[in-house]
Formats: sequence, structure tokens, C-alpha cells
Amino acid sequence: MKKNLFTFCVAIFATALLTSCGSKCDKNDPASECYEDSALTTDAGVVINGVKWATRNVDMPGKFAVTLESSGMFYQWNRKIGWSATDPMVNSNGDDVWDYTMPEGTEWEKANDPCPQGWRVPTIDELRTLLDEDKVAHGTACSDVIFRSFIDKTTEEILFLPVVGYRHPVGTLLDVGLLYGVYWSNTQYGEFDACCLSFNSDYANWSGGARRSGFSVRCVAE
Repeated sequence: MKKNLFTFCVAIFATALLTSCGSKCDKNDPASECYEDSALTTDAGVVINGVKWATRNVDMPGKFAVTLESSGMFYQWNRKIGWSATDPMVNSNGDDVWDYTMPEGTEWEKANDPCPQGWRVPTIDELRTLLDEDKVAHGTACSDVIFRSFIDKTTEEILFLPVVGYRHPVGTLLDVGLLYGVYWSNTQYGEFDACCLSFNSDYANWSGGARRSGFSVRCVAE
């Protein structure tokens, strides 16, 4: 599948990286305005190919990550417990023992949705809209982390998804810094897998991922 690759550097899209929190944001300072609840539970969003996406990953359940660059937390499918995107491993409840049990269900249940109010885990069809190359151009962007960018060809709006790796079904942290990212949908893919969007700096596609894996979550508007 032919890809439309563009490279954006910090100077070109630095302004976009600050839109989620404003110029007073300091992701290393818990006293900064980015850490106010209103900044972590609301998001202006960006519309790509008819779907409104949040501009930041989910971090703790019910909250967005502080900035676009932030990894947020990893989630097992159909569960509302976040796991750290760095080692040592710890989850949003403060525990450090990986859940090896198989997540159940035919779709991501509302009660288990980690997205803030007004947002939800996307369907596989919504993830697929990002892969429609007639309407969406793909690229890479560089900052503190590498992003996969999805550019609406009509409006030129851009969605940035950080490429932050994932956790293996046994909890091991993989592919951090190796330009690979995986984002969940709410849709099952057989008995043991669920549909997800996976990508690196050169490609993006959807596939089935093991439900026990810890992947990123990027919400869509309800």
C-alpha cells in the first residue's frame, strides 16, 4: 500500500504540541496549570475524515495525558486499569503484579472505558478512517518522541499519535524507542484477540492484538 510520508520537525509543529495545555504548561511541574483536573479531563479534539479524536492519549482512567508527547498509560483490552509505559511496572491502582487473566467480552464495555466523560474507545471502523489514503495523508513528526501523523486532506487538520511501544501479554515492556505503537479499538477479533491500529514511522495498518497486551488508548468523541 502506497504511503504519503511527510516529515515534520519541532520548529514546524511546536505550536500544535502546546495546544492541549497552553504556553504555561510544564509537564514536569505538578503545580502547573496542566495538572488541573479541567485540563486533564477536557480536550478540544481534532476532526480527521469525519471522526473527532482527542489530541492526547489516556493516562490514568478518566484523564488525558498532560501533553501530546506524553505516553499516557497502557491498557489491557476491556479493562479500566492503566499500566505504566515505563519500567518499573505499576498500575493505576498502585499495584505491580501484571494481570495474566484473559479479558472477556465481545466489545469494550462502557463500564470499563478509561476515556474521560464525553469520550470513548473507538470502534475498528473509526480507526480504519485514519487509513483511508484518499482522504488522509500519513507522515512522521519529530519532537521528544516520534509521532505518526494523520492529516485530513481537506481541512489539513493533523492528529499526532506518539509511537511509544506496548506491553507484551506477560507484562514485559517492548519496542519503546523502536518506533512502534499500538492503539486499541473497542472491537473483538476472535476469542483471544481484539482489533487495534499498529504503526511505525513507515506504515500504519489495523490487525488483531492479544487482549492481555497493554496498548495505548486514544479516544473519540461520543
